[in-house]
Amino acid sequence: MDAKFQLAANLRRLRKERCWSQEMLAHFAGLHPTEVSRLERGLREPRLRTVMQVAAALKVPVQELIAPPEVVPEPEPVG
Repeated sequence: MDAKFQLAANLRRLRKERCWSQEMLAHFAGLHPTEVSRLERGLREPRLRTVMQVAAALKVPVQELIAPPEVVPEPEPVG
């Protein structure tokens, strides 16, 4: 998965887990709501500073924003 789409998916998931709107996240991160929207749609290659601002607003380490999604192995059939 392309890094910017990976960031987009993680950002959207973390924002929704907090029941925040894009406007709320933008406010907490010191960004314009349009910037948050672009990030969530993978339309922007964010600067490191922007990623750090978003991570701080969400109270997560930067690694959580850029980490690939965890692949959960399928359970093996029984019997």
